[in-house]
Amino acid sequence: MTDDAPELARRLQRLEDIEEIKRLRAAYFRCLDTANLEELASLLTEDFACLCLGGDYEYKADSKAEFLEIIGNSFHREIVTQHNGHGPEIDLVDDAHATGTIYFHDQVYHFRSREFLMGTGIYRDRYRKDAGRWRIEYGVYERVYELTETLSREPHFTAHWLGKNGKQLPPEASYDPVTGRYS
Repeated sequence: MTDDAPELARRLQRLEDIEEIKRLRAAYFRCLDTANLEELASLLTEDFACLCLGGDYEYKADSKAEFLEIIGNSFHREIVTQHNGHGPEIDLVDDAHATGTIYFHDQVYHFRSREFLMGTGIYRDRYRKDAGRWRIEYGVYERVYELTETLSREPHFTAHWLGKNGKQLPPEASYDPVTGRYS
């Protein structure tokens, strides 16, 4: 009889790593929708970068600081967002590196412009284990589809997290759909 304990320990660690990465991606989406920048920062490596390819926009952040600035200025009291990831496909490259493919769905409503966006896309991520914890190193998404339209009237929201907890935009701020920023 051979001792399978080391092999079982290795397999268990791989399953724990995959589960931690799944939870990491879920936390990322939650932090976006609640503008929880402090927790979001803890989910990203220091050299984090991303690329978001939408129907009529391209957002790029070459650093963690730049990404957090974009999110901080895009998720505020005058927006409602919902992001969900589905069916994560996680591949461990080695003990400290992994890749993932995440299918996602999102909805975004901008109060000032009354623009409504709904779509799906595919994230292709790289993860790195840093100080014993998995973090997102790089994320790129490309849309499967994206629908945008201007609604004739503001919807009646009975709950709005960012409305209570988000930052207030200056009255003169206007939304630029190409950059995804208010200025």
